[in-house]
Amino acid sequence: MNKSEIRNQIFALVEAYFSADMQQETFIPGQSRIGVGYPVFDHKEINNAIGSLLDVWLSMGPKVRQFEADYAEYIGTDYGIAVNSGSSANLLAINALLQAGYVKPGAEVIVPAATFTTVISPLLQNGLKPVFVDIDSDTHNISVDAIADAINDNTGLIMPVHSLGLAADMPAINRLAEKHGLPVLEDCCEAHAAAIDGQRVGSFGLISTYSFFVAHNMTTGEGGMVMTSDSRLEKILRSTREFGRLTEYDSSQDRFYYSDGFLNEYDERYVFEKVGYNVRMTDICAALGIEQLKKLDALTQDRINNAEFYTEQLKELSSFLQLPYVPESYLHSFYGYPIIVRDDAPFKRQELVRFLESKNIETRAFMGGNLALQPAYRDDPAIRIAGDLKHTELMTRSGFFIGCHSMIKAEQRDYIIDAFRSFVSAVA
Repeated sequence: MNKSEIRNQIFALVEAYFSADMQQETFIPGQSRIGVGYPVFDHKEINNAIGSLLDVWLSMGPKVRQFEADYAEYIGTDYGIAVNSGSSANLLAINALLQAGYVKPGAEVIVPAATFTTVISPLLQNGLKPVFVDIDSDTHNISVDAIADAINDNTGLIMPVHSLGLAADMPAINRLAEKHGLPVLEDCCEAHAAAIDGQRVGSFGLISTYSFFVAHNMTTGEGGMVMTSDSRLEKILRSTREFGRLTEYDSSQDRFYYSDGFLNEYDERYVFEKVGYNVRMTDICAALGIEQLKKLDALTQDRINNAEFYTEQLKELSSFLQLPYVPESYLHSFYGYPIIVRDDAPFKRQELVRFLESKNIETRAFMGGNLALQPAYRDDPAIRIAGDLKHTELMTRSGFFIGCHSMIKAEQRDYIIDAFRSFVSAVA
C-alpha cells in the first residue's frame, strides 16, 4: 500500500469514526450537561488538519494564507492576518494603529465598561488610556450617547465591542468617528456572521478583530484574525505578527542581498524592521477554520432558531426577565442568549443561575461585568470612567447568558424552558 492509499484510508476511518460517534449521542435530562458553547465539527475539519500533519506543515503555511483570504472575502475586507488568539488580534491591532500613526501614544480609547478583559489589557500594555462608558439598556452594546459625551481632545480611538453576537450601532458610531476624525477598531470576537443591513461586522471600522476560541460560533481551537482594508496597517500587522521581520523581499536576488549601510549582504530572513511578537496561527488551526467557515452560516442559523425559540417560550416570564432585543435589519449571531433578571423580580440572578446549574444547564456572567470593579483595573490611574454606568451595573448585578449553539436540539431546548418555568413557579 502506497502513501496515497494509506492517506485515503486514514481519512475514511476518521469519517467512519465521526459517523459512529454521532449515532451514539443521547441526551439524558438532568444528567447530560448543556454547555454555553460547544465546538461543532465533523470529519472534514479533522481530515483537513490531519492533511497538514501528514504534509508536515506544523507552523504557518499555505492553509493559513487560504484561511486569511477566505475569511477576508466573507467579512468584506481586503486583508485578514491570522494569529493565535483573539487576545493577540487585539494586541496586534492596537500596536499597529500606534505604529501607523493613526493613534497617538498615551491617547484615550473609548470602550464599553461591560466587556471582556482582552479588550482592556492590550490598551494598557500599549500605554493607552481606556475610558469606560455605559452600555445600551436594550442591546447591551456600547452606548452611542455615552461615546459622544466621553469624546475630548485626548480621545484617540473608539473601540466598540459587538457583545454576544449583536452588532453595535456602527452607522451611528462611524458618524461620530468621522465628525471627530477618530479611527474605529471593532472587536468582533463574539460576533461571527453578525451584520447590519447585510454588511458584516468587522468591515465598518478601520480595523477589526476576531477570535476563534473553542466556544465561539466557529473555532480553530485557539486562534484569531485581524481584518483591515488599509494596506499600511496590513504590512505592519504581517511584520509584527512574526518577530518584526521584513514583509517585502526582492525575489529577483538570492536571499543574502540585504544591505542598508549597517547590514551588508545579510540574510533577508533575519532582518527585523520592527519590534514584533510571535503570534502566528498554525496551518493545523487554519485547516479547522477553512472548513468551519463553510458551515458558519448554517451554524449561525441554528443559533438564531434556538434563540427565537427561547424568546417565544420565555415571553410569559418577561415581567421577571429581560430577554434579548434585536434591532430591525440586524443579524444577531447569538454567541450566547443573554438574560437580565429585573430588579423587581421576586428572585435574584444568583438564585436562578444556581437552580439552572443544579439542573446541568450551564450559565455564564456577562463577561467581566463592570470592568471598573475588577481587581486588575479598579485602582489603575490610566483608566477613566465617563458618566454613570447604570446599565453596566445592572448587567453586572443581574445579567447572565445560556447556550444556544447547534448541539442544543429540541429535547434540550424543551428541558431548558421547563427548568425556567419550574423555578419561577416555585418562587413567584
